Amino acid sequence: MTAKVQPSSPDPFHAPAGLRERKKLKTRLAIRREAYRLFREQGYDATTVDQIAEAADVSPSTFFRYFPSKEDVVLNDEYDPLLARALVDAPEDASLVSVVRTGIMGVLREVLRHDRAELETRLTLIRTVPALRRRTYDQQMESWQVFAAAFAERTGRPANDFELRVASASINAALSEAMTMWAEGGFLADPLDQLDRALGYLQAGLRTEQ
Repeated sequence: MTAKVQPSSPDPFHAPAGLRERKKLKTRLAIRREAYRLFREQGYDATTVDQIAEAADVSPSTFFRYFPSKEDVVLNDEYDPLLARALVDAPEDASLVSVVRTGIMGVLREVLRHDRAELETRLTLIRTVPALRRRTYDQQMESWQVFAAAFAERTGRPANDFELRVASASINAALSEAMTMWAEGGFLADPLDQLDRALGYLQAGLRTEQ
């Protein structure tokens, strides 16, 4: 049996149809927006959940219904399900890397158009806050599982298939390294170009020019 991709949160770029889901999305994004503002203004460690909740005009208990901890405001996002859907819906005759290359580029393009400042804040926090760095591996494993589930649905193989796991881990590592290098360079380079180069390197079979 192949794994099914189940988005865990609403599409952040297109409002959900139901009123309840629209309200939930609005609240979730408001909490994250205010949290990032406070992190930029006073630092991650100095910002409390109570301060974030007050700034977002919600109670602390409401905060914890959306995010299990302050760390999860930074580490959790809505983008993996979008990418997974793009991978599943791509043409059947396309290779996995080419499908990912097109899908990731499309999602990143939307993220940059809608949430570039928040993405830069997120990457900066992950690089500079030890508590977030320690949890990055877990977050990357979750992304890897999303890739594996999407590939499994696409190919009909089980999600724990050896080749699918290697492909998922390799693609996730390329994505992570491209974003890390973008952040290390002060966000001056074109992130789409860096990501395209990283995935192109994988697609070319990891060949280097002499």
